[in-house]
Amino acid sequence: MRVVFAGTPEVAVPSLRAILGSRHDVVAVITRPDAPAGRGRRLVTSPIADLAAEAGIETLKPDRPRDPDFLARLREIAPDVAPVVAYGALVPRAALDIPTRGWINLHFSLLPAWRGAAPVQHAVMAGDQVTGASTFLLEEGMDTGPVFGVLTEAIRSDDTSGSLLGRLAVSGAELLVRTLDGIEDGTLVPVVQPSEGVSLAPKVLVDDARVDWSAPALAIDRLIRGATPAPGPWTIFRDERLKLAPVELTDITGIDAGAMQVSKAEVLVGTGSGVAVRLTEVQPAGKKMMAVRDWLNGAKPATGERFA
Repeated sequence: MRVVFAGTPEVAVPSLRAILGSRHDVVAVITRPDAPAGRGRRLVTSPIADLAAEAGIETLKPDRPRDPDFLARLREIAPDVAPVVAYGALVPRAALDIPTRGWINLHFSLLPAWRGAAPVQHAVMAGDQVTGASTFLLEEGMDTGPVFGVLTEAIRSDDTSGSLLGRLAVSGAELLVRTLDGIEDGTLVPVVQPSEGVSLAPKVLVDDARVDWSAPALAIDRLIRGATPAPGPWTIFRDERLKLAPVELTDITGIDAGAMQVSKAEVLVGTGSGVAVRLTEVQPAGKKMMAVRDWLNGAKPATGERFA
């Protein structure tokens, strides 16, 4: 089939690579426009745009997928199908109608669970034991289309959203190629999503990643892992933001919620469930992530000090 692939971040790269290595013909790529990044705020192309350039594929970067020039070019290309992985913009009806076989979205959850922009983060934060990926026919609704195929993935006790998403990106790429093969062969028929079991996964904002030390230790552990690496979990220490790496659960009690117990080698922090968590790495404002031992040598926190 003639394929136009839509995607933007690194997590979409395994899927594009897999389709490039398949029997299908990638004739163009759609990605978000170049965006400013870094301290110099210079314009940077997306990982998908970089891979398309490497493969010599035409790249379309519409400001909005409803732009008339973009829609006209997409009609000229006349794709059979448009697989989508983390493109980053809503596809309007005018664009949805162009590929003869539709737009096939790879979504990193077991639909209808965790519809939305941040399914992996929410699955980790909720303490789910199993998640997965789904391929479905894209509609105008938020991840509501009928499903072609699914795969499952266990969530490990030490998974961050980053590590889990990395595994799903690879296994999901294989699922996406199998879905395209089945669509072409006529062996796959999409199944309407059930109305039960729907949950939503909106984008996790910076404020959502602030640790509430009055919460139970297990909830704090899940929040921190779910917000790692983005947007990055944090707390307030001495009126400044302190970013946190994943913590270790302990069975140590007797420390007030948000209070620190400091020794030469470690920092324990009390939680709302009465048991402490152990800090592993922290990142003070303007500095790189560092081991707690190094932070102790510089900041010299004292037992009894509190995180706000």
